[in-house]
Amino acid sequence: MGTANATRAGKAESATGAITDLERSGVEEIAEALRRLLADVFALYVKTKNFHWHMTGPHFRDYHLLLDEQSAQIFAMTDDVAERARKIGATTLRSIGDIARHQRIKDNDSESVGPREMLAELRDDNLSLTRSLRATHEICDRHNDVATASLIENWIDESERRTWFLTEITRNA
Repeated sequence: MGTANATRAGKAESATGAITDLERSGVEEIAEALRRLLADVFALYVKTKNFHWHMTGPHFRDYHLLLDEQSAQIFAMTDDVAERARKIGATTLRSIGDIARHQRIKDNDSESVGPREMLAELRDDNLSLTRSLRATHEICDRHNDVATASLIENWIDESERRTWFLTEITRNA
């Protein structure tokens, strides 16, 4: 019984020993989407903290606090994403290098980025994350993974809220 094809009471047992009624091909597709999603979440978290640490200007305090709040919300997703992959019998990211290989959100290593540019870049990155969340939700729907889809729906709402706040701040600024 420890193989991907073994069954116990009609449930598929994965290579990691997790019991799931999801098809193995579905688990693999969902897990890959979750790895990419997790890498993007880590990349967005680090970028948001970077901009939080390097914020300057007349609105420093407001922006500094906003980015601290947003980075905490983004970081809170990481454990849930990784644990969801494990619950369905897959593995997840293992290192910074693994994150770099899977991330789609680009890093910003610039020495000097103005406040408006920081906020606009984070707005665009949060919008990109929302698109990735929707695409992952579609994969979950195809494989009837309602638990992962349900988590994603909350994350979409959170990323849309972050995008909204950043959009309002950067509008006509």
